[in-house]
Amino acid sequence: MEKQHPLNDLMGTAMEKIRTMVDANTIIGTPIQTGEVTLIPVSRLSFGIASGGSDFVTKNQKPEQENSFGGGSGAGAKLEPVAFLIIRGESVRLLPVVPGPATTVDRVIEAVPEVVDKVTAFLEKQQEKKSQEDELL
Repeated sequence: MEKQHPLNDLMGTAMEKIRTMVDANTIIGTPIQTGEVTLIPVSRLSFGIASGGSDFVTKNQKPEQENSFGGGSGAGAKLEPVAFLIIRGESVRLLPVVPGPATTVDRVIEAVPEVVDKVTAFLEKQQEKKSQEDELL
């Protein structure tokens, strides 16, 4: 049987701890029901993991003895609330929690759906007016 290196144990323990912290309910939270409105929290999870080790021989070590091992591991996680999905009847809306867009391009991209809706509504009104004027002539 092949002997397992201590570094494998360090990595395995760190990964197991992260696995227990992260599941689907961490990112898309449990829905909150308030009357006819349902709120679903949405979060962003970032995490990092590092591990390292070293085998080294001591002066007095006999050739048949195993090398000494030194190692360590660490992990960090950051969970940020991003938005809430608001469901009311057939309407679904995303309410951001984070600050608004930082650049002009971000603002334009964020506003595109709303602008398209307004332009479409304006064009429809213009066509209605034109068709009513044509009917009068």
